[in-house]
Formats: sequence, structure tokens, C-alpha cells
Amino acid sequence: MAKRSAGLLLYRLKNGQPEVLLVHPGGPYWAKKDDGAWSIPKGEYTEGEEPLAAARREFEEETGICPEGEAIPLGTIRQPGGKLVTAFAMEGDLDASAIRSNTFGMEWPPRSGRMQTFPEVDRAGWFGKEEAERKILRGQLPILRALWERLA
Repeated sequence: MAKRSAGLLLYRLKNGQPEVLLVHPGGPYWAKKDDGAWSIPKGEYTEGEEPLAAARREFEEETGICPEGEAIPLGTIRQPGGKLVTAFAMEGDLDASAIRSNTFGMEWPPRSGRMQTFPEVDRAGWFGKEEAERKILRGQLPILRALWERLA
């Protein structure tokens, strides 16, 4: 059975044009990656948990900010690795430089025996349509396009 994640794509209108909040994954694997590395705040959820509740929880864990407002369902996509992502959009605004992410531990460098702690998300940013489509993980591009369609 495919793993399931839920995510929340925060958007705002600036000068009549949409901007979306994307997050950059923390840790050494992603440190030097930019275009094609950003994501919507999302995370896995378990059987019986409501996807929207999971999306709100994951947004707060990855940004430190509790999202409020009406959620717009954007559908479910299958990422290249097989994971199913159920996405929602919400209009809102926040200071991207003020996010505070939860952390994870991993052995780094590999096979060193040394455990290090890294933020799950190391930064966030607001991006207009073209830049967002360049920054986001290719497998999540349909989420952006679903939002563009809803806003059109």
C-alpha cells in the first residue's frame, strides 16, 4: 500500500497575482539543491486520520505557524516514488523568514557513527507562478497547477 501524505499550500495575492509559500527541506542531502527541491509543507498521516487535519498539523510542524482559514481541496496526486499526496490550499500570509521547523536526527556523515540534528525545513519563501513551478519538486507540480486553475 502506498504511503499517504497531506499538505497545505498557502497562497496570497500580491498586485493581483498569486504567490505561494514553499519550503526547502533541511539536512545535508538538500543543502546545495534549489530548483526542483522545494515542496509544499506536508507529511505522512495514518489510517483513520483526516487528511486536512494532518495537513494543518504538518504545516505547523514545518513552519511553527498554525494555519487558519478555509481550506480548498486540490485533489490527490501520486509522486514519482509512489507516495500519494492529498493537497489543500488556503489563502493567508506570513513572514517566511520567521518559520521555525521541527527537527530530525540522522547519522552524518554516513557510516561515521555520529548523530546530528537537522531542521526538517531549513527555509521558506514566497514565489510567483513561474518561479514556483521551477522551484517545486517535479512530482508536486500538479498541485500548483490545480491551484492556478482554481484561482483563474
